Amino acid sequence: MKDVINSKEMQRVTATREMQPYNHPTRAMYIGAPGKVGYLRLGFELDKSGKSIMRDLQRMAPLIVQQELYCDEGMPAMPVVYILSSGGPNVDGDRYEQEIMMRKGSIAHVTTGAATKIAEMNDNFSALCQNIVLEDDSYLEFMPEPTIPCRTARYVTLTDITCAPTATLFYSEIFSCGRKHRDEPEIFDYDILSVTCEARRPDGQRLFREKFVIEPKAQNPSMLGIMGRYQMFANVIVLTPPDKAEEIYNSTEAGFSDNGDLATGITRLPNNAGLLFKVMGMETEPVKKAVRSFASTVRMSVKGHPLLPDFPWR
Repeated sequence: MKDVINSKEMQRVTATREMQPYNHPTRAMYIGAPGKVGYLRLGFELDKSGKSIMRDLQRMAPLIVQQELYCDEGMPAMPVVYILSSGGPNVDGDRYEQEIMMRKGSIAHVTTGAATKIAEMNDNFSALCQNIVLEDDSYLEFMPEPTIPCRTARYVTLTDITCAPTATLFYSEIFSCGRKHRDEPEIFDYDILSVTCEARRPDGQRLFREKFVIEPKAQNPSMLGIMGRYQMFANVIVLTPPDKAEEIYNSTEAGFSDNGDLATGITRLPNNAGLLFKVMGMETEPVKKAVRSFASTVRMSVKGHPLLPDFPWR
């Protein structure tokens, strides 16, 4: 099993400049203690019949997955995999690493069983490293449920993507302002949220790098020009061949809806890599609905099938 704490990827993410004010030992369970380090590796490939299967699975609790499901009636040959956590919310000192390998021609939909909650923290921070590789003609939808940073939470993520020119990746992240619906609402009351995503071709060509760091105590995200009155934010990256990207771009409407309670925007990524789609809203469900609608546009363009409605209990 991979040594997550000492891996090159984790060393890189924990050394980021903005996290150094919090990078000191925890006073409760030490960093690296059992249950505070999770590892997950998923590998998808085509079997002899042409069905996409989860061939590789390595997991270390609290990160777990169960057997893949074939529950998407629109694409019955596509495995649907739920990433689960047996450890509850992320707490200070947690270190997680996830790897997804999409071999030639494989397809998959990966999501999470529930929202990722980043708990209140007194020491250190929680970190997540992700490595996603897509070989030729592969297709991956990676659509986790929202991330909810609680009061004084500190969270840093690094997603490294290697994508073949003929492959397609739909990668979405949804971030809440905090625990809104409680007796004492938490609106941007966390300490720091640092999110980095970068992509390259298999030959090493750099495609793009996007990073945003939110420190509400240093600069209020509710200011005009940042989030304004909006409290939910979705960031969607689509890596796909240029002809598909142009088709998706022309099929996507951007602007304001729901009397201004929802805002969407779309732009092209550099180096003919694909598209960047963003959503801001007041509540979780409209933002999720906008992301799924865009995912349906992408799937229709690339695979010729729409995304089915989400399950009512999601």
